[in-house]
Amino acid sequence: MADVTLQIENMHCGSCVRRVTQTLNSLPQTRATEVRVGSARAHTEADPAELVRALGEAGFPAHLTASAE
Repeated sequence: MADVTLQIENMHCGSCVRRVTQTLNSLPQTRATEVRVGSARAHTEADPAELVRALGEAGFPAHLTASAE
């Protein structure tokens, strides 16, 4: 499992944070998810490709950041 920080599009409010968190936590391999609306980022341990795919399907396109927080 990789330590991953994602930049997430379309995440603007607390409701979005809940939906992103639920999406990430629904993945069986995801561990220790931290989602921040202010920076529009999520930090977790999981397969990066699976995270990006799941968030895209939920309406939150995401990409890996250059460095972890």
